[in-house]
Amino acid sequence: MADKDATVDPDRGLTAASIGEVRIAGAVTLSKAAAVHADADDAEADVAAAAGALGAADQGDDDAQFVVDGAEDHELLWFGVQEIPSLLG
Repeated sequence: MADKDATVDPDRGLTAASIGEVRIAGAVTLSKAAAVHADADDAEADVAAAAGALGAADQGDDDAQFVVDGAEDHELLWFGVQEIPSLLG
């Protein structure tokens, strides 16, 4: 097994609610990236609302969880790292 990068920890404290969560302890250089993911423009309002509701959803608020789940209805777009300049500009 290859050495695990100490910056990224996908295993720390995972629960059913955090499957897919990855904690990053520091900067990750772009040279380590193979691709980036981004939301489409039509996801902006739902993602912003979900970010605002996340804390309440984590505390068991069903209405807040509904808002968070709404953001998950949007699929992330995949881009190769060579496409980052066109995403930013």
